[in-house]
Amino acid sequence: MNDNYHIFSDGRLERNNDTIRLVTPDGEKKHRPVENAHALFLHGQVDFNTRLISFLNDKGVAVHVFGWKDYYAGSVMPERGQTSGKTVVEQVRAYDDPERRRALARAFIAGSIHNMRANVKYYDGRGHDFADVIERLETQADNLDSGMDTNELMGVEATARRAYYGTFDDVLPDGFVFGGREYNPPKNEVNSLISFGNSLVYANVVSAIRATALDPAVSFLHEPGERRYSLSLDVADLFKPLLADRVIFRLLNRRQLDLDDFETDLNGCLLTERGRKTFSKAFEETLHETVEHPQLNRNVSYQYLLRIEAYKLKKHLLTGEEYVPFKRWW
Repeated sequence: MNDNYHIFSDGRLERNNDTIRLVTPDGEKKHRPVENAHALFLHGQVDFNTRLISFLNDKGVAVHVFGWKDYYAGSVMPERGQTSGKTVVEQVRAYDDPERRRALARAFIAGSIHNMRANVKYYDGRGHDFADVIERLETQADNLDSGMDTNELMGVEATARRAYYGTFDDVLPDGFVFGGREYNPPKNEVNSLISFGNSLVYANVVSAIRATALDPAVSFLHEPGERRYSLSLDVADLFKPLLADRVIFRLLNRRQLDLDDFETDLNGCLLTERGRKTFSKAFEETLHETVEHPQLNRNVSYQYLLRIEAYKLKKHLLTGEEYVPFKRWW
């Protein structure tokens, strides 16, 4: 599997022969290979020009830009490796068909609740008693009715997520208090980690979708809007418990992040550069972990699971085969 490269330093990013080079403000030159690169994540204040973008486009490397205080700002995507007018037409038709759209929205939420429940079950019995939360999550999954519109479905998902988030304060070590989801800006350390982790999941899903002929702006659960890849929001909800939340629990419970890795500014709480580097490293290690896939009969990385999900959705749109969302099976 190709690698993601995270760049935290400020400077100018440029092409240097057949690789890329970051020139920092003090003149230091740092080289990054692109031969096996999947995407660049720019966290610092980085300048680049069209010559670099053209080079990365030829190599099929995406650039995900994180702006002020490391909020996800947008992506510069390479030219599509695959294009299919038929796929886009069928995707729009599914969005315009209320029944098909509801079915897909319901599938995304069912998968999301299942994966939240998998996390809760993992910690249930490991010094915690979450039987009531597991039951509430199962109840919300049972409440997913085929006649619900997308707003009603999102209400079910929100209720399930509140129950899920209610376990965080028990799972997290002393010194870290969640207290509920707050963002723009996040108000405490745990919310800061969730925001940063979710943005990394989202950006990786953007890359996975663009590897197919799907249009990332045409979605089914989240309403399509301006200046965002709303289909990535749909798919990312399936993987946040696995790729973001489990990394948060692991780093905090193993004391690999502590309170010194956060800073408070403008009534918000954000990771320091060291904190972002620590989290990004653990996140990338998780992406490269593998699991035996029951249908493919081979080990695949978590990162590849994102691409499989996009192809499953594409296959559903083109063939009518039932879309079964990612549900953690191990």
